[in-house]
Amino acid sequence: MKNKKKLFKEYAEAIITALILALIIRAYVIQAFKIPSSSMVPTLLIGDHILVNKFIYGTKIPFSDKRVLVFKKPEKGDIIVFKYPEDPKKDFIKRVIATENDVIEERDKAVYVNGKAVLEPYIQHSDDKVRPGENDPRDNFGPFAVPEGKIFVMGDNRDQSYDSRYWGFVDLKEIRGKALIIYWSWDRDDWLRFERIGRLIK
Repeated sequence: MKNKKKLFKEYAEAIITALILALIIRAYVIQAFKIPSSSMVPTLLIGDHILVNKFIYGTKIPFSDKRVLVFKKPEKGDIIVFKYPEDPKKDFIKRVIATENDVIEERDKAVYVNGKAVLEPYIQHSDDKVRPGENDPRDNFGPFAVPEGKIFVMGDNRDQSYDSRYWGFVDLKEIRGKALIIYWSWDRDDWLRFERIGRLIK
């Protein structure tokens, strides 16, 4: 009987320890996310499962907006997961196009940061029509400066992305982390996409 109790205690301690470690890792180190929309095509597809590095931009202190151990700030080109400004309960994933104090502008689908055209080999356009900026910022907006503590993000599927062009800037404190790697991927028919597994996200 004593041996059974001892064995049960050991198993319980191991399970509890594993759960605590898993929660700590999920909260501060690595977290898994699933891609639900086509806004980042062709870089990320619907059904891609990704891991996000949560500590690279700093570890968030619980019940606070402050971060410690900040290794770097988000840089142009980074693909990040963040709290959607219009509904913080939702997570969005987009690419950083401009950072604080940059001046950003889009002219006829071409993006300019600080007056220079941005080379964007990762994007795709699905609509040849160019919309004027008066009523729709999809293809024409700006120029305007990115405020301190904010970043400007856009989807790679440029004509099919709801992003900073429509709802504004992302606050640095609302960033969850940087997209790291695709660890699993299913297509719409639940077929495994082997060729995508292990692909670094960039």
